[in-house]
Amino acid sequence: MPPTLEQLVRAPSLDLAVLAGERHLAREIRWVHTSELADPTPYLEGGELVLTTGMKLGRSAVERRAYVERLADAGVVGLGIGVGLTHAKVPAAVVEAAEVRGLPVFAVPRPTPFIAISKMVSSAIAADQYEAVTTGFAAQQELTRAVLGREGSAALIRRLAGRLDGWAALYDQSGTPVHVSPGPARAQAAALAADVARLRGMSAPASASLQGAGPHGERVVLQSLGADRRIRGFLAVGTRRPANPADRQIIGSATSLLTLALEQSRALGAAEGRMRTALLRLWLGAPWAAQAAEGAAPDDAMPDVASGAVRGGGAVDPLVRAVARDMGSPLPDGPLLVAVAQGPEAARSSFAERVGGAAKDVFAAEFDDATVLVAPASLLAEDAAVLDRAAAQAATGGFAVGVSGAVESGSGAEAFRQARQAYGVGSRAGRALTVYGHAGASLLPLLGDVTVRGWAEELLAPLTAHDAGARGDLVASVRAWLARHGQWDAAAGDLGVHRHTLRYRIRRAEEILGRRLDDPDVRAELWLALRLTERDGG
Repeated sequence: MPPTLEQLVRAPSLDLAVLAGERHLAREIRWVHTSELADPTPYLEGGELVLTTGMKLGRSAVERRAYVERLADAGVVGLGIGVGLTHAKVPAAVVEAAEVRGLPVFAVPRPTPFIAISKMVSSAIAADQYEAVTTGFAAQQELTRAVLGREGSAALIRRLAGRLDGWAALYDQSGTPVHVSPGPARAQAAALAADVARLRGMSAPASASLQGAGPHGERVVLQSLGADRRIRGFLAVGTRRPANPADRQIIGSATSLLTLALEQSRALGAAEGRMRTALLRLWLGAPWAAQAAEGAAPDDAMPDVASGAVRGGGAVDPLVRAVARDMGSPLPDGPLLVAVAQGPEAARSSFAERVGGAAKDVFAAEFDDATVLVAPASLLAEDAAVLDRAAAQAATGGFAVGVSGAVESGSGAEAFRQARQAYGVGSRAGRALTVYGHAGASLLPLLGDVTVRGWAEELLAPLTAHDAGARGDLVASVRAWLARHGQWDAAAGDLGVHRHTLRYRIRRAEEILGRRLDDPDVRAELWLALRLTERDGG
């Protein structure tokens, strides 16, 4: 640490005599400034030890007290006055004023040159700076070895906390603590949630210094981590003592190393993701999988794997399984199922992680803006509640999931087709999770988009316009007649009219529509249009 007045006045070779402010000798000296000006403060920055022979102290006690006041206000840490030249001893007014302001004052005997004091302070400052550099370099080496080791960032956080004799925490992008050391400091790390949230709204790099932020009054340094102005995480460090230059250098090294680790992790994760996608394409039998493996976009959309034109398995299956196993995410052996999740990427990725944590041998990959999971079929059989939990998570996360039926391991393409079909059916029906074969009995929820509704309204428009002119109730008559499968008496009874009246209305509807209602296709289209307009309140 920098030299203090205590160290200076206790040096035997200098023979300095403290006259005032002895209780404040712990102050650190930033520099030594020799001046014979009546007001040297314009040339000071604060933290200096001022040396003078007293030529401009002033003649009166008022002038001498004013001199001391100026130095104290400027942040001078101490005043050394040479005796035996201008003054035989330090003036009493100076000593009294310095004692009142808490400014240390000492007498410098004539045999002690000012240059000796300057040299001693300069040497101490240089030694402190050298120590800071060497300490910082040693800490950087230690932290680098830690982050490159098996435990990675967790080891770095542990070493950082030990180096600073405090606590340290690494947060992910969302502000959730990932690694905290020592363990009991988790409460302090969690208490910074609001401060982390504020920092997350700024571009990286951003930092905040919080005084007394912890429950024990720690000084906390909070730093965002990331490159290219994109935040990847946060680092918090709490200490009970003020940070010195060596501490700041250590924190800076930790910030750089963690940023580099997070960026590398992101890059490796992206590369692994592309590899997983390529493996999935190969496993499904896509002929352009090699393009995907090289990072090139396919020329055409994915072929319909249900057509039988391409199939997974065969000679490529063992290769895909071997690579997936080496990546630590093997494809399941035996009966399997495929799930397709589509929606916000972060939510469906979280879903994939949870499924992977619930069963072994779960393979997940991004594919056509969806997350595809290949899991053992036993996942559902062993945990019947897994579907309920998955549906709840999908509903909360704003995404939808389609799950295939159980198939044999060589029928991955068929399972993928089933999962995509289940997803399509379920998402149209507004369901968070749909299992193939359990799509529901009604087709109507799947036909709810604006195009189909427009078609229904357009088909029925001539009949609706006729009824609006108060010339009959053709829409209701056609609906009742179709509901009774063309049975005149039953339909007329439902309407409360004579069967001849109903016959007339149906013939009139045929004339207006220009279509025969004894045609099964026409009946089916009219019935579907009527049901769709019923759902819309028509």
